[in-house]
Formats: sequence, C-alpha cells, structure tokens
Amino acid sequence: MQNDKMMWCQLVHLGSNMWLDIDESQYVPDPNRSDIPFAKRLRFDRAVWDRHIDHLKAVGCNTLIIDIGDGMIFDSHPELAIDGSWTKSQMREEIARLQHMGFELVPKLNFSACHDVWLKQYARMLSTDIYYGVCADLIDEICDLFKPRFFHIGYDEENYNLQTTHNFVVVRQNDLWWHDLYHLVERIERHNVRAMMWADYAREHLDEFVAKCPKTVVQNEWYYFNQFKYPMKRLYRIRIKPYEIFDKHGFDQIPTGSNYYFKDNFANLVDFCSDKISSKHLLGFMQSSWELCLPDREHCLIESAETLGAGIKIFYNK
Repeated sequence: MQNDKMMWCQLVHLGSNMWLDIDESQYVPDPNRSDIPFAKRLRFDRAVWDRHIDHLKAVGCNTLIIDIGDGMIFDSHPELAIDGSWTKSQMREEIARLQHMGFELVPKLNFSACHDVWLKQYARMLSTDIYYGVCADLIDEICDLFKPRFFHIGYDEENYNLQTTHNFVVVRQNDLWWHDLYHLVERIERHNVRAMMWADYAREHLDEFVAKCPKTVVQNEWYYFNQFKYPMKRLYRIRIKPYEIFDKHGFDQIPTGSNYYFKDNFANLVDFCSDKISSKHLLGFMQSSWELCLPDREHCLIESAETLGAGIKIFYNK
C-alpha cells in the first residue's frame, strides 16, 4: 500500500497542565494513577526537545502535533502564562525552524473539561459567554501564528470517572457537549483550517457521533492495546469498531497509537488500520508517548520515535 501524502505524526508536549488541578506542591502521588499535577512553571527541557525532534526527523516523521496549552504567552490572554512559557517571538522562531526541517505543524489546544487546567479560571466558566470569547481569542491567535492546515482541539475523556481526583469536576453532555464542539469547529473553520479531535466520545455514542459530527473534522481514534482479533473484550471492541464505521460514513482519520503500555502497539495499529480504512480517508497515523520533554523521560521519547519509524516501515512494505 503506497501513499506519499501520508502524515506520520508525533504528539509532542510543550505545555503540561492538562490533567490534575491540584498544585504539585500539594500533590501526593498515587501508585495506581499517573496523573500529572498542576505546575506554575513550564516542565520542559530544550535540549531534550531538540534531540527528540532530530530523532523524529531521522525515522521519517513529517508532522508534529504540538500540545501548547499554557506553554506560550498569548497576546490575547497573557494571564494564562506560567513561569517559562515561551514568548510569541520564541514560538514564531521555532515554527520557522521546524518548518525548515520539513515538518508540518498542527497546533493543539485541549478544550476538554477533563484536560483544561491550562485555562486556569476559565476552566471553571465552561459554556459561558466569557468562556466562548476566550476560546475564540486563543483559536484566532494560534491560527494567525501557525497558519496551519489542521488544528487539534482535544475534546477527549470528558467524563466523571476520569475526574474523581480533581477538585473541580465538569462534564458537558447531551446537546451542550455538541453545542460547544460546533462552536470550536466553526471558529477554526473561519480560518480555512480543519479541526482534529480525539474520537473516544464515539465509543459509547457511535450512532449519535456519526450522525452529528461534521465530516470536516478529522478523527483521531486512539487505541493503545495489542488486541486486534475477534473475539475480544468490550474494552477493546468499542475502541476498534469506530475505525471501520468512520470510514464507511466518510470521516477522514488519523488513527493514534502509543508506546505508553506496549512498545509494539503503533506498528500493530498501522498494520491493522491500513487494511480497514480506505486510502481515501486514511490521512496518516499518529504516535503518542504522553511523556514530557524532560531528561528522566527521554528514554520513553526515544522508544516512541523508534516505534513510529517501525510503523512507517510496515506501512510501506505491505
């Protein structure tokens, strides 16, 4: 199977306040969870970032999904910045450098109520006029800066079970969930940019999702396990099923794997999805390590890049 326009993506993290709303100074680690607490400083090492980017280029990665969050000082809302947030000038220079290296850049701001600690006080104002205005400002600023083809809005894991350790719990549902999704997508499309989103909402609402989600939105259904053959447990089945259903109903997709649990997941996902999704709707694949660019996590970043490269080889050798 050959497709020279395939997007071989890696999710990379600049901002890291996407998870727990408890300050790191008050956080007591739980061995059964991997939550990352809120920090008033940017958890980021430039040397690790540079080595990771170089490694990704070497293995064939051509697209970076950059999770920005509070990693940049926004002109429109400087109050969101933390100690170490990049200036607009720094971001502009890095965009130019990465593009010169041949990477397509997809900015990401996660607007899920489960992953929006980076929005600070506005995370507690969801679905208000103030909130909509802030989201619009940030989207406009990022689109003007990156001038991207795609903009990732996150929008994943918005449920109570994943917020049980949070101080503040918010779950939009029913028509409100869709209303806010439409608001974000419409704002992005004003810039002639396509929205991307995590597709896990579809697992429990597949018929509703297919009927209501705009076909312009690129779907990133993520699957981090190694069970690809039926029969399988419901846990796996509801994650696998959307790939074929999305393809049948005309959604463009970038399936997402990870080395977080299994080193060979990404290669197996590429092998599976390249047979299940038509070339017309398979835009590429994304690898995600969910590790920050820090020295003590660099071994995970190295493995993530290597397994991305392994998946690329499998795709072009099929």
